Amino acid sequence: MDLKIRATAEYKDISIEDTYKFLETTADGLSDEEVKNRLEKFGTNELIEKKTNPLLEFLLRYWGPMPWLLELAMGLSVALGHYMEGVIIFVLLTLNAIIGQQHASSSQNLIALLKKKLAIKAKVLRNKKWSKEDAKGIVVGDSISVKLGDIVPADAKIINGELSVDQSALTGESMPVEIHPADIIYSGSILRRGEATCVVINTGANTYFGKTAELVKVAKPKSHQQEVMMAVVKYMMYLGIAASVIVTGYALLMHMSILLILTFVVIFLLGAIPVALPAVLTIVQSVGATELAKKGALVTRLESVEDAASIDIICFDKTGTITQNKLSVVDSIPFSGNQKEDVLRIASLTSRSEGMDLIDMAIMEYAKKSGVKFDDYKQVSFTPFDPSVKRTEAIIETGGKQFRSVKGAAQVILSLCKGTDKSTLDEVNKTIDGFSKKGYRTIAVARSEGDDLNNLQLVGLLPLADPPRPDSKSMIDQAKQLGIKPLMLTGDSIDIAKEISNQIGIGINIIRMADIKDLSPKQQLKAVRECDGFAEIYPEDKYTIVKLLQSGGHTVGMTGDGVNDAPALKQAEMGIAVSNSTDVAKAAASVVLTEAGIGVIIDTITISRQTYQRMLTWVINKVAKVMEFVVLLTIGFFWLHNMLLSLIGVSFLVFANDFVTMSLATDHVKHTSNPNKWNVKDNILASLIPALCYVLEDVVVILAGKYYFQLQWNELTTLVMLSLIFNSQFRVLIVRERNHFWSSLPGKGLLISSTAAIIVFALIALFGILIPPLSPLVVLTVLGLSALFTFGIDFPKYWMFRKFGL
Repeated sequence: MDLKIRATAEYKDISIEDTYKFLETTADGLSDEEVKNRLEKFGTNELIEKKTNPLLEFLLRYWGPMPWLLELAMGLSVALGHYMEGVIIFVLLTLNAIIGQQHASSSQNLIALLKKKLAIKAKVLRNKKWSKEDAKGIVVGDSISVKLGDIVPADAKIINGELSVDQSALTGESMPVEIHPADIIYSGSILRRGEATCVVINTGANTYFGKTAELVKVAKPKSHQQEVMMAVVKYMMYLGIAASVIVTGYALLMHMSILLILTFVVIFLLGAIPVALPAVLTIVQSVGATELAKKGALVTRLESVEDAASIDIICFDKTGTITQNKLSVVDSIPFSGNQKEDVLRIASLTSRSEGMDLIDMAIMEYAKKSGVKFDDYKQVSFTPFDPSVKRTEAIIETGGKQFRSVKGAAQVILSLCKGTDKSTLDEVNKTIDGFSKKGYRTIAVARSEGDDLNNLQLVGLLPLADPPRPDSKSMIDQAKQLGIKPLMLTGDSIDIAKEISNQIGIGINIIRMADIKDLSPKQQLKAVRECDGFAEIYPEDKYTIVKLLQSGGHTVGMTGDGVNDAPALKQAEMGIAVSNSTDVAKAAASVVLTEAGIGVIIDTITISRQTYQRMLTWVINKVAKVMEFVVLLTIGFFWLHNMLLSLIGVSFLVFANDFVTMSLATDHVKHTSNPNKWNVKDNILASLIPALCYVLEDVVVILAGKYYFQLQWNELTTLVMLSLIFNSQFRVLIVRERNHFWSSLPGKGLLISSTAAIIVFALIALFGILIPPLSPLVVLTVLGLSALFTFGIDFPKYWMFRKFGL
């Protein structure tokens, strides 16, 4: 068999006879034997799912720069005989892995849903007999029959029959498409009218639907979360390693033992590594996801909760997102002395709901809303839309008399109204042109006395459109107020795009992808930034636009509902699928709206910015703690020729600072009015003054312990540990507020956990649990000094935060 796969587009210009020849088939269909051969050669009509091993995925969480550092510290602890500390490090590492695995697993599987989409029955001609077969068993060259309500199971060429096809989920075009013999219908399209016999030209991943799915698998947004994590780890490790090198060099000059030096290295590593950063990020994002779920937005990729805080451009798909993806009558324009109600009445009587025709249903719904009365009117007969004559007909009876009514394409109906005078004709054409410029489709309605088609009189016009959602304009206005540029993307014509974009307040500077195709990448980026949207685009164009904006340093949001939006939804930092989306769009998106309306999109932005603020507080607090820790221990070593903290003391400190402050996930915060961008260098510099002020406080505590309270060295290490822990709990209360700390109250969880940490570690110091004990007076003195310094540090903190724009 020499049969080869060709792109679906290649079949558009090929005759039906040549198509049969290329596909090595006939109008009688294939035999079972031939089907078996083709299944072996080309595979089934489905997409192959890549399965990942959950155990392997979990074990990989022990692999990477941060786990390596913790594992090194754990190994050194065990080698030095500090088994308790080694166990504590292992517990911290495992806790990170468990939290990450539990929360980061996607709640939906794209390929599984694509397979489910294809898991339908199809009517197939095999061995010259029609039978129902699973769609996944369809092969290239099969003859299939499709009718009203069917989902097209594969890309196919029409052999005979006329169809009206809804391709909005695939192409973004809101209007049904009329399909004739020799035309192509795409897998995933929905038949709205008609019946046809077709020959299958492509299946599975080779279909238009499948190609889009393959593009979804390729699409992958850059992980800003991972970038931030690694930047924080990098800078903290630079500081820890620098201090370790300095201290090691000095220790070697003092002829200290290698085991003691290794203990110093482990202490510096443990203190400098932000152990709980992955877990904290995940928990903070999970809390944000829970808040969004309460507002009707299901988060399927946790990183997007934080990434959305940085979004400065949102690409809005038009059909089904900004608009309702539902044909609606815009107005009723009467002619020939008729009233608006007359136009709607006759148009409705020339419609039938049973046929599920989108135009018929739109007219009947509008007539019902307008309160049109049908007393004494009766539909005697009805002729459905005939594509060959482009009209629908009916015989209507009223007052014992009958008349014929017709509705259809405006120019077709006008050509049948022979008696229309020139002035009326000019007025009608002017009205139609006006509607056309707004992107409306115009339906004309006419009637004649009796059954004579030659005596038709124009009754009026009905402009049809896919109107914006009621909340679209307010949502766009709010997005602009939050510093976000909206960009509209649609497969519809440029006239329709401009009209809708203007109605909802985005703007009218709409361009085509073809307009920028030949420009350099730099010029393309400039054009995209300056325009208000794109019209007449393909799925890959939406994906390209998102990638182009990302390459220019933008963080991009994308909203959509169709298969054609899926690649761009997957590529964007936050892809939002609206409630009536296809399964494919929902699977590709990182946020799925569970309720009608798109106003919740603004909630996703504001909650994401609140999540960012919580995470920023944790990072600043952690960085300040590491600076305080490293600088203090380095000074202490040169001053007192010993390490001011024991390994168990560092373990307690890590727990108190890194894990207790996880309660920041529910802290009270305000969102900013502009996008938030991570700048780790600025965050570190802003943490410098609070850190150095706390170092000064620690030195005062050491002096008091050494010279006033006359503490022994072991007791002094407990004193330093307690000072660092108290500072950590007080510090988080001042860095959480970008203004002065009294500007807002902390969250209940944060207050409880910080208070509990202070009490618990004070008791540990008092009773000497695993560490040398201290007297109540010493503990209270450390607590008082920490609180006093915290109040004073708030003022330079406020100045630094303003300076770095936090």
